[in-house]
Amino acid sequence: MSGRGAEDGLRFAVLGPVRAWRDEVELDLGTPLQRSILAMLLLREGRAVTPSEMIDAIWGEDAPPRALGALRTYVSRLRTVLEPDRSPRTPPELLTSVGRGYALRLAPDMLDLALFDRAVAAAEASHRASDTAEAAETLRSALALWTGEPLAGAVGPYADHQRDRLIERRLGVVETLMEHDLALGRHAGVVSELIALVADHPLREQLRAQLMLAYYRNGRAAEALAVFTDTRHALIEELGIEPSAELADLHRRILAADPTLTVTPVRPPAPDEPETLVEMPKPAQLPAAVTDFTGRKQLVNRMLTLLSSGGDGVPVVAMSGIGGVGKTTLAVHVAHLVHDLFPDGQLYADLRGYGQEPTPPETALVAFLRALGIPVDVIPDSLADRSALFRSLLGDRRMLVLLDNARDADQVEHLLPGSAGCAAIITSRGKLGDLPSARLIDLDVMEPDEALSLFGAVAGLERVSAERAAAMDVVAACGFLPLAVRIVAARLAARPSWTVASLVPRLADERRRLDEMKIGNLAVSATFALGYGQLDDRQKRAFRLLSLPNGSDISVFAADAVLDLSLVETEDLLESLVDASLLEAPAPGRYRFHDLLKLFARRQSEGEDDGGERAEALRRLLGFYLATARSAHRLAYEGSAVADNLQVIGHRGHTFSSADESVAWLAAESEALFAILGQAAEAATGELLPAADLLVAMEPLLETGATGREFDQRTRVLIEAARQAGDLRSELRCRYVLGRVLFGANRMAEAEEQFLGARALAEQCGDAIVLGETFNALAVVSGRQRRHHEALEWFGRAGKIYREVGNVAGEALVLSYSARDHFGLGRPEDAIAVSEQGLAIFSELGSAPGVARARYHLGIVLSAVGRLNEAVVHHAECLDFFRASNQRVWEQRVCVRLATTFTAAGRYQDAARHAEQALIVSREITHPYGEALSLTALGKALRGLGSITRSTDALEKALDIFTRLGSPEADDVRALLTQKVET
Repeated sequence: MSGRGAEDGLRFAVLGPVRAWRDEVELDLGTPLQRSILAMLLLREGRAVTPSEMIDAIWGEDAPPRALGALRTYVSRLRTVLEPDRSPRTPPELLTSVGRGYALRLAPDMLDLALFDRAVAAAEASHRASDTAEAAETLRSALALWTGEPLAGAVGPYADHQRDRLIERRLGVVETLMEHDLALGRHAGVVSELIALVADHPLREQLRAQLMLAYYRNGRAAEALAVFTDTRHALIEELGIEPSAELADLHRRILAADPTLTVTPVRPPAPDEPETLVEMPKPAQLPAAVTDFTGRKQLVNRMLTLLSSGGDGVPVVAMSGIGGVGKTTLAVHVAHLVHDLFPDGQLYADLRGYGQEPTPPETALVAFLRALGIPVDVIPDSLADRSALFRSLLGDRRMLVLLDNARDADQVEHLLPGSAGCAAIITSRGKLGDLPSARLIDLDVMEPDEALSLFGAVAGLERVSAERAAAMDVVAACGFLPLAVRIVAARLAARPSWTVASLVPRLADERRRLDEMKIGNLAVSATFALGYGQLDDRQKRAFRLLSLPNGSDISVFAADAVLDLSLVETEDLLESLVDASLLEAPAPGRYRFHDLLKLFARRQSEGEDDGGERAEALRRLLGFYLATARSAHRLAYEGSAVADNLQVIGHRGHTFSSADESVAWLAAESEALFAILGQAAEAATGELLPAADLLVAMEPLLETGATGREFDQRTRVLIEAARQAGDLRSELRCRYVLGRVLFGANRMAEAEEQFLGARALAEQCGDAIVLGETFNALAVVSGRQRRHHEALEWFGRAGKIYREVGNVAGEALVLSYSARDHFGLGRPEDAIAVSEQGLAIFSELGSAPGVARARYHLGIVLSAVGRLNEAVVHHAECLDFFRASNQRVWEQRVCVRLATTFTAAGRYQDAARHAEQALIVSREITHPYGEALSLTALGKALRGLGSITRSTDALEKALDIFTRLGSPEADDVRALLTQKVET
């Protein structure tokens, strides 16, 4: 991967007001509460913070009832500020979710506090090397980073506590700087600085002592003694205590004119002074790096930066990921690259965290201590003593420790170096979010090109280059998992008679795919089994059952239905599987398997769960989706009786507060919904009717224009399953939906055939609700084909059904939709009357979707009779609704109507603008009929603007589409083009 990273150009400040910049442009961090959240994440240095910790930190005991929701909102806004170019479906790189909490992953040089700490550590190192002048200069540079009161602008108990801590930290550094300046003989220069410091901090005895010593060395003994007197009075008055023994002793020595108080400036050691070091072995325990290491450039560079960063802490990189993703390979590769940074040696331990017997930290420490030259008979017995000895031996050295295959933080915490100059790399399948100061890296599968390069490196570049397309199919079947790619490539390399293309069908069978991924002692399934074996029974059950749905991901609510647990229990289980790298969390509240892990989990389910339990899990999921889609349909078609005609099978599902929200849920879950429909059809059991009902409940998705093909495919499969099962009610629902799909594609003859079939089935089944919808649909089809008398007859039948079942909204729909047919028969007054009646009924019902559709039809009629301003008002109102609810088919329709009205009003620029918007939408949703309407409206507007060539081009394109679709509008466009020629 390449390109600009999310953290490029970012820097943050807490040593003053909480601020952030990108490329030297300051970012708007929002409210004080939002800044407080950012401050807390910055100060936790990459460690995870739970929501409860944040709430306590920001609000304390005064947290509002909806504090958790507010917190998530603030986190979402911060993510937008920090990564403005990130796609909503791309996981954040900086402000990440860790378990149930959050962590901010930054490079060390991005925060002023980290730079401050690094500079202080460098000063301490210079001082230890007897270079006091360098130490003082470095401390002054560090203090220059402060721009005011720390954490200014942040609020809450945590900010208050940390503010006090940072102020204390700064004062400690100031005192150290004063100490160095005095040791360097700079007593004359620090007096004024110390006077100001003492005035600001009158009870700090260290500053008072330094001021006394500076006065004395400047020959001002009387003023030095006066400082002591003032100090004593202040301490007694404020705290009721006497000065410390150290300050009293300095006072005594000044009174006695102690000659040792005079300064002898320090000097750095001479270059030729020998330095005595204890010889210690230099272990070089790293495994050999693979010669065909491929890709991971961005991660390699990030790890190199983290491991080479200075500061007073130990850089610890903790890498997690699914088994087989290449954690050890990457860790060893990077460890070899930083070899020169750690000249005193590299230690390595395979902790076997996911084997039958993980390596105890005591055992690993024995191996480390022996490698460092400690005889076995003098190694301490206890873990704490062994760890202390290990850290002491590394105290003045620069060494790298690689801890491979760790189980958890407890296994590694005693194996980490304790001194600056050393570093550690940890690999683990679990996310070590509870390991203090660790920089967490979640290793994902390879990018497709990287996987292809690895495949070629192992199998042979010439063979892969000759069959590149097939090779890409192979690595895709491997899920771009490095271990799987390597195994399949090795099998190919060992079989010269095979072609790359011959692997494709072998990997296409999902039930056998894992069996193809083994060679010698290497097997993908065996690697997965190690991780699965570490789960408890509840985790194993969740892992198995969650693999059963065919959708690419699943929401926490849907997973809750599958597992049949409380939502809290479900979320805890899901997050524990994410922590174990057996599930991924691509977005908050959503989870997914790696493709190969899903196949493994399904295989485990087939072996451990009986068929009834697996079927019941999918039935619960279908019930959840049906109940929730039913609620969505009820809001999207407010007042419609269709939703009440659908069954509920054991799960209440979600409820929604608005039509926008309901359609948004259907769109977000569409892939999962179509997947469960496919599984229901394949099962060919008693779940056909719930699946058919779900198909009907998903009807509002058709208005988005984005899922016509999926509807067509799934509906036809369900119809065939229903016919084979003799399930008339399921077939009825599916034929009705298929008719709607075909109508949306302007395939009128086919749509009419399906609606007529649905009518016959509805009458046979006695389903009045679907029968009324079918009559209404047949009326709309007839009207589209300009069979207006026939359309009104169908509308009359629909209205009769609606009245019989008490569906007032259905009656209003008939009135609104029939307006264009009245107008088509030359009855404009009737058209306006029925439109206004429909609008009035929908308004009285409070149905926002119904009002929008009624305004659309009324606007058409008003425009046609020349009441243009009124038409524009109605269409502008309904356009806002359709856009807000992502009903793009309707959005396109309204834009065309606005363009038509503006053309009639001579407002050709406005007409062209709306026609172009309609054209964009119709092409985005692949709606040929809508595209032709848009082109027609655009052609008329361009003609009004005098752009004859462009107008003709648009109209000719519209004619071509209408002719291909067999639409009667083709004659209208042809007449327009003829009229142009005659002009």
